[in-house]
Amino acid sequence: MNLTVALDVRAELGECPLWSIEEQALYFVDIKGRALHRFVPATGAHRAFSMPEEIGCIGLRKGGGFIAGFRSGLWLLDAEGNRTQKLADNPEDQRTSRFNDGRVDPAGRFLAGTIDEPKEGGKAHLYRYDARGLATLAGGLLTSNGVAFSPDGRTLYHSDTPTFTVWRYTYDPATGTTMDKTLFVRLQPTETDRGRPDGAAVDAEGCYWTALFEGGRIQRYSPEGSLLAEYPVPARCPTMVCFGGADLKTLYVTSARTGRSEDELRTYPHSGSLFTMPVDVPGLPEYEFELSV
Repeated sequence: MNLTVALDVRAELGECPLWSIEEQALYFVDIKGRALHRFVPATGAHRAFSMPEEIGCIGLRKGGGFIAGFRSGLWLLDAEGNRTQKLADNPEDQRTSRFNDGRVDPAGRFLAGTIDEPKEGGKAHLYRYDARGLATLAGGLLTSNGVAFSPDGRTLYHSDTPTFTVWRYTYDPATGTTMDKTLFVRLQPTETDRGRPDGAAVDAEGCYWTALFEGGRIQRYSPEGSLLAEYPVPARCPTMVCFGGADLKTLYVTSARTGRSEDELRTYPHSGSLFTMPVDVPGLPEYEFELSV
């Protein structure tokens, strides 16, 4: 199986692809381009909604629209991408911090982490948002990433990209609490390979798929943490994976081109675009955010 270009959008920093089963449409963000994109593979229809600031992640909202993480905090968006309500401030120094990767949990809460942009002090966190407000689940991070849940919702995966690590927690969907943090995967960088775990998704067999930023590939791991397969991506910096299509057996991968060298962009001219390939094992439907949870 090979990844091919699904949408030659060439985003600055494409991220957080999300499949809407109801719409049969793919949503994703361009963080640096300050945009929310909607793509319908069946027709090729594509729209970009301009955002007032950097948008790091989105989650589908029950009844329509989204929850989204920005530099300033967490907001509700309507179906056209308009901000309608601020839910929580980013509690960190917004000059050097913004919300990054996020996902809705099985109960309808939103888990979203931040990035410590200087990557010096480990000041980023993973947060949980629900009707009780914003709560910290993990701290001491450089770039919170890779949030995904096992099929039964009782295992939470989470990566800290610059440290080349993916962690696994026992998760209680009833309370949104984490326990028993253990190391799931630690990648070993070399002088020629700085591939590190970025955004992720879990398939119906409970296997964890991760995009390796600056690694030019995606990987699939068993629930025990064994590497099962990897696939090259036509971009040096894939950022996140998701499953879509009518049967959830189409993999989509976002990527980045911002900050990449001219030589690299000549080698990978479609950097920043959306890539796709068929897979044998389907993904899992995305949960929907509920403000009342």
